[in-house]
This record gives sequence, C-alpha cells and structure tokens, in this order.
Amino acid sequence: MSKKEYCGLFAIYNHEEAARMAYFGLYAQQHRGQESAGIVTWDGEKIREHKGMGLVPDVFTERHLGKELKGRIAVGHVRYSTTGASLIRNAQPFLVRFGNIQMAIAHNGNLVNTLELRRELESTGSIFQTTMDSEIFVHLIARHLHNGGVEQAIAKACERVRGAYSLLILVNNKLIAVRDPNGFRPLALGRVQDAHVLASETCAFDLLEAEYIRPLEPGEMLVIENKCVRSVTLGDPAPTRQCIFEHIYFARPDSTVFGEVVYENRKRMGQILAREAPVDADFVMPFPDSGIYAAVGFGQESGLPLEMCMIRNHYVGRTFIQPSQTMRDFSTRIKINPVRNMIKGKRICIVDDSIVRGTTIRSRVKKLRELGAREVHMRVCCPPIRFPCFYGIDFSSKGELIAANNTVDEIARFIGLESLHYISVEGLLSSVQAKDAWCLACFNGEYPVAVPPESGKACLENEIALSW
Repeated sequence: MSKKEYCGLFAIYNHEEAARMAYFGLYAQQHRGQESAGIVTWDGEKIREHKGMGLVPDVFTERHLGKELKGRIAVGHVRYSTTGASLIRNAQPFLVRFGNIQMAIAHNGNLVNTLELRRELESTGSIFQTTMDSEIFVHLIARHLHNGGVEQAIAKACERVRGAYSLLILVNNKLIAVRDPNGFRPLALGRVQDAHVLASETCAFDLLEAEYIRPLEPGEMLVIENKCVRSVTLGDPAPTRQCIFEHIYFARPDSTVFGEVVYENRKRMGQILAREAPVDADFVMPFPDSGIYAAVGFGQESGLPLEMCMIRNHYVGRTFIQPSQTMRDFSTRIKINPVRNMIKGKRICIVDDSIVRGTTIRSRVKKLRELGAREVHMRVCCPPIRFPCFYGIDFSSKGELIAANNTVDEIARFIGLESLHYISVEGLLSSVQAKDAWCLACFNGEYPVAVPPESGKACLENEIALSW
C-alpha cells in the first residue's frame, strides 16, 4: 500500500468574495487531496454548497463562484479518504440543518473510536448519511445543542471522540475552528484585509497575500463572530504529538506547518543523512518532487553534485492519491521520465522521502539499471515505517509495510541497491525545531492515543458496508 494523503481545509470570514478566495485556498492545497472538493458559504440567511469529485478546477466553475456561492463566509475542503469510500456523498464539507441552525463541518484527521460511537448513536436513533467518521461530530453536536449553545455542544462532542482532528465548523454566521488535544493535524490562522482566514497550510495564505498570524494550539477552539475572535481551551492538557510526516512528505515545501518552515526542515534532513551515511557516488539524485529538498541538503553537506536525472510530468497527479490500484500503476509509469545520458556508467545516490511497500522504488531502480547505472545507493529521510497509522495517514496494514517484515539489508536486496540507509529517529528529530512534540508511532509503535483492535480502516468500512 502506498501512502495516501488525507485532507486540506480552508475557511474565510468576512470577505466580499469568500467563495472565490476559498477556491484559491483549496487550489493551493490540492496536493492534500485530489479525490473530491467542496465549498460551503453563508449569505446571512442560508447556507449554500457545491461539492464534486475530482480536482478543484474541475469541480467549480465561474457560475458557482460568481453567482451561486453567495456570502461573506466560506468553508472549503479537499479530500482523500482515510475512512469512508470514494463517493460523492462522502465529499466535504458535510452540511446539515436542524431547527433554525444550519451547520457545515470540514474535518482533517481520523478518529480511533468511530465504530464504538457509531454503534452507540445508531442504537439511539441516529441515521447516518455517509461512511465518514467526520459525521460522528455532527450527531454528537446535535445531541448536546439543547443543553447550551453551539460552542458548548462542540466542546461536549470533542470530549467523546478520540483520535486526530482539525475541524472547521460553520454555524449560521459563526465560524469555529478546533484542533484535537494532541495537535496531530495542522491548522493555521491568518488575515487578509479585514477578513480572517484558516488553512491546513500557509501556502494557501501566500496565494491570497494573507498575513500568517499563528498556528492554532492543540486543544484550542477558535470562534470568529462579528469580526471578533475568541480562543477557548478544550479539555485536559495532553502531550503535543504533531504528525511528523507533514515535514517529511505531505506539506508543500513553501508552507509553514506547526510553526516550522517545511523547506528548511527537509533540507536539514538531507544534511543529517549525509553525515550519518556518507556515500562514494558520482552525484545525488532525487525523485521529484518530495525528495528534492532533502537531496539539496545531502548534496550541500556531502559535496556531491545534485543532478535532476528524473523529470516529472506535472500533469500527472501524485501516484498514491489515485483511488484504484490500476490507475496507480499506470500513473507510476508516466509520472517521471529519465534523462538517459546522465545515468549510463554512473554511481548514483538516490535521496527520497520514504519507503512504504518498496515496489515503486524497486521498479525505478530496475529502470536505472537498464539504462546502465553502475551502482545505485539510496538514502531515506525518514526512519523505517514499521507500524500502521490510525490518525489519518493510510499506513493501515502492517503486513504491507516492507520495513515491518524485513531488515534494512533485506530491503536493499529486494529493491536492488548497493547500499541503503534510513535517517535515525534521533537524526530526524534533530532536523526539526520542536524536539518532543511529534507522533512517531509509525516508526516505534508507541501510539499517543490508545487504538482499539477494531479501529482499522478495513474493519470500519466492512462493518459500515453491511449496514448500507
């Protein structure tokens, strides 16, 4: 199984072109999900929505942005499924109405007690419209609305769920943002003119020329209403456990995520790799795009030249985002193409972000051999992935993780390498600023939030499918 992206969030409050701003905010975060996209707006009287399957430019037209999605508040979402099938009904934001309240919710992350809560809610009359764990929040919020306002209801809902979540919730004229107590998923606050903006990554702010203010804190609920911003801390304090894969792979290099610059951290990973595992090679070569910045650091530290021997076709999406294995295999073949004359007779050191199953890199190394490479070495800027992730990245099957079942030497032989070295956990942590604020469960199996045996994606989807 390849890595799968999760979701990207964007919201803007008090802007005359809120829908158009949301469109560009999602466009900047398209790398976070290419399966579906949606925007919901509030025009002062009612919520309006448009969602669809596919890329942001394919889902929205000028008619949607200029005429239909009216209002000064907008919430947007791009998605790849971590739980829930690839269906239009699972596209977000998820929109509901009860009484005089109209609410839209967009979620990035993954809950580990979805089955438990879904069974409980269904047994007391809740009817689910999707297979998403995100819908759990809607039903829990609805249960508590009669005991207080919407903010109290959201706080009560967050007390019941366990796992990873960054939320954007539009409730009539109020915009609410929430991060889980461990802070697994990113969410940042910005400002453009008189409007407040929120996004998973700051690259969305850059496109809109918005000022980056700060990341939301773990366990923080931010409420924006009538140009006033209030911050509330939810629940008991918990250890901060941010997803370090944002900096290894997922986030755009021009983003600031969890308050740290992605580009700088990736370059440091490469520099540390060069110190941990020097190599006698003719040049360093990344596979675009995720390995480029670590390769820059590796080349600078080692003194080896950096060569771009693989050229990416930018009209092909990230291979792991495609929802079918058939499409993924096809995309892998056309995604990058070698500069043949650079490879023959050379000793090459590949620098890449990670190895999950090993099948993709094996086929690429085989191609380098066919083109006449004399030696192929590899340096990887994350430790071996040995354990599945239950917080929103689809490392969901330990049996398919090559490092869970093989030694480094065995992996090197499988791929066809002269040498292979992964960055150490200590080296990885020295490449980021915060030293004790990261989730490392996919490397060491130490899960910050306890994971029930039934919390795996396959288990969840199998049970939900039986009820549909």
